[in-house]
Amino acid sequence: MPPTLTLTIDNGPTAGVTGPVLDVLAARGAPALFFAVGRNVVDAAGRRLVERALAEGHLVGSHTWSHTVTFGSASPADVDRELDDGRRAIADAGGDPLLFRPYGAGGAIDDRLMSRHGAARLLADGCTCVLWNAVPGDWLDPAGWVEQALADIERRAWTVVVLHDVPGAALDRLDDFLARCADAGVELTRDVPDDCTPIRAGAPTPSFELLGVGPADRLDPEGDPHG
Repeated sequence: MPPTLTLTIDNGPTAGVTGPVLDVLAARGAPALFFAVGRNVVDAAGRRLVERALAEGHLVGSHTWSHTVTFGSASPADVDRELDDGRRAIADAGGDPLLFRPYGAGGAIDDRLMSRHGAARLLADGCTCVLWNAVPGDWLDPAGWVEQALADIERRAWTVVVLHDVPGAALDRLDDFLARCADAGVELTRDVPDDCTPIRAGAPTPSFELLGVGPADRLDPEGDPHG
């Protein structure tokens, strides 16, 4: 079977970047999941970009309010603020406030990613938490990330890649990447496999352990003194 790719795009919307990214996706007929930072969505320009992405068939979820707070070391109050303010901004723009991606501090899936309180909130609120299995570093190497991404795709049956709609990241080579994916027979989808979705519609999946917070049935949505 041909490899499958879920294209996820983080950290926008960004004026002058997200629009051209959407142009490339439209030209290639490529679906994507955008994980938008709440504070980037609250002005009129950000809302219009979210509305355009939705109108063109993409999904838009929340990537926290500020993209500065790692839940694993944050207080429950800070986690609540990042979740609630980010989700409210996404909902107000028409996106899906229950589709969530945590802030990974450079793409790491480790003890910084999630707190017990944060995981309990996501479960109790019925959220879907989307992680990743390929971070080619477009923001670090805007000229060379394509080769890394293609190598990642070649290694597994289903890749969930993280790119970014911010300056100096994926945009300049996005069309080349999608063209090479098409040449290789890669199938693009908006779906996400369970091994990158530790919580789906408020229920833990077999990959829940990636969050590093212990068993789902022992979490307290009312808070944990240790976050």
